[in-house]
Amino acid sequence: MGPQRIPDPRSVARRRQARERPLVERGPDAQLIDRRRDGHPRPPAILVRKVVKTYELGQIRVRALREVSLRIDRGDFVAIMGSSGSGKSTLMNILGCLDIPTSGTYRIDGVDLRSLDEDALADLRSRKIGFVFQSFNLVSRTSAVANVELPLAYAGVDRHTRRHRAEAALAAVGMADRLNHQPAELSGGQQQRAAVARAIVTNPTMILADEPTGNLDSRSTEEVLRIFSRLNQEGRTVVLITHEPDVAEQAKRVIHLSDGEIVEDRRTAGVHDVPPAMRSQKSAHEPLAADAAERP
Repeated sequence: MGPQRIPDPRSVARRRQARERPLVERGPDAQLIDRRRDGHPRPPAILVRKVVKTYELGQIRVRALREVSLRIDRGDFVAIMGSSGSGKSTLMNILGCLDIPTSGTYRIDGVDLRSLDEDALADLRSRKIGFVFQSFNLVSRTSAVANVELPLAYAGVDRHTRRHRAEAALAAVGMADRLNHQPAELSGGQQQRAAVARAIVTNPTMILADEPTGNLDSRSTEEVLRIFSRLNQEGRTVVLITHEPDVAEQAKRVIHLSDGEIVEDRRTAGVHDVPPAMRSQKSAHEPLAADAAERP
């Protein structure tokens, strides 16, 4: 297999209609306030009503979600748990605007996704959501800072500005001394921190993390969770998909899915409270070789 190629941002831009305003133009806290300029309360970050998702597998119909209703307010820190087949991955794809429900409604910051075409949906996803995945999804043979720059390059941000913002994002996750390291030169924990930096570089209002600690040992897990906690304290909405109970306990609210339905919705702290104090991660993974080498 040959080396991975980074898509040319200019070719991507040519396939998209020009926006009325730049994708990234707001100040650090412009989208994190609770009220609009007219003084009215802002809508919730997420509003899901009676969402059903059915997959057609030949003549078999599989209902992955069964009339799920969910409200997540701005500034909350929510963990969504469930075993394999519970529907949590399907729900994550819908919340991340990566899939659409078979029926029901989903609004993000008050915008009904049913009213958007494919380009508008991609634009909203890019502006509103920062994604963090279990497998990091970094481009190999490319420096950490170049990986973090990618969302800004697709947004049409000039080279000088995107380099400055990428360096600042990496510094915010403790990676200022790893700017020019390629993924293969980073431990698992460092790769995930670089992925978090890439997720926040566009200043999204919501962080959506799908099993972000699944490939990490306990030490790296705690480092990444501290970053999520800090981002939440800065006012960002954080939604964490996980199957690990001790990881979920770091959130302010824990939602359990089973057979496509919400079976438990438990709050451990208020929406605008500080996230729970960090606890030792009992469901520790075996350290990856690179992580073990990183230890003193």
